[in-house]
Amino acid sequence: MELALVIAVVVVALTFDYTNGFHDAANAIATSVSTRALTPRVALIMAAVMNFVGAFLGQEVANTVGSVISPPDGSHGLVIVMSGLLGAIAWNLITWYYGLPSSSSHALIGGLVGAAMASGIYVKWSTVVDKVVVPMIISPVFAFVAGFALMLAIMWIFRRRNPHRLQRNFRFLQTLSAAAMALGHGLQDAQKTMGVIFLALLAGGFVNPGDDLPLWVIIAAAGAISLGTYAGGWRIMRTLGRRIIHLDPARGFAAESIAAGVLYTTAFVYSAPISTTHTITSAVMGVGATKRFSAVRWGVAKSIVAAWVLTFPMAGLVAAVCYWISHFLIEVVP
Repeated sequence: MELALVIAVVVVALTFDYTNGFHDAANAIATSVSTRALTPRVALIMAAVMNFVGAFLGQEVANTVGSVISPPDGSHGLVIVMSGLLGAIAWNLITWYYGLPSSSSHALIGGLVGAAMASGIYVKWSTVVDKVVVPMIISPVFAFVAGFALMLAIMWIFRRRNPHRLQRNFRFLQTLSAAAMALGHGLQDAQKTMGVIFLALLAGGFVNPGDDLPLWVIIAAAGAISLGTYAGGWRIMRTLGRRIIHLDPARGFAAESIAAGVLYTTAFVYSAPISTTHTITSAVMGVGATKRFSAVRWGVAKSIVAAWVLTFPMAGLVAAVCYWISHFLIEVVP
């Protein structure tokens, strides 16, 4: 029974990783596609490849995700992890359907916390607050301010250059910034799935606390998120690329550069699983506001912020319901 549950949890975790890929594909490439720096298909291929590579760049974020809860050994712990994943997948699909760029990262952690609370097991709240809640607030604010400042600097430095030639050069630079963004997405988001699979292996008795991630876990998570990215996230791409503000190549480059920098810093320096969605969306708003604040469609931004606020509790609620049902079916019914 336990081996079957471990296999089921791994399959569901990789399914979440796949939905994360197509849900968050827009994060890395929406601005490049909207400015015509890259064609959609080329952008998706590049993002998929860079996502795969980024998954191999570290394990710090995976370790943080794996320490949020302490599931008990055996089938009970596996049911908790499975329920957390189901809550995250459900919220990912809901927000994808409505084209809202919510956070897969916070959906996953919210799902794990919701399932853990429903089961009555220990949640490491200090990790949740320090590594999730605080970065959740700070990272989008910093991305907005930094995006605004970088775009102002670009506008001042190149104020006397030929606008047509300048935008053509920034289209080329956007290829590099989009690749950097996709690499950061793989670094952040693939590792979150690795952390959940490690929790399942730990509950099943296949690894010990403090062990390194098995190589097959890294390869499987990297492959799943890359395939999901290649499948594309066209609904959310339209929101990020056009509905918030119409971007030009210079603003697209500025937004992607700031977002990528935040992803690398939080992963390598703070080991914090931040939201790539929050980061790039806030950066897009910041660079867009340099035109004039009214140029940003704040009504769309308001809907996005509402999805951000609801993500953690709603994923947790769905995960709690999944736990109660799964616990009844697996452990109560003979």
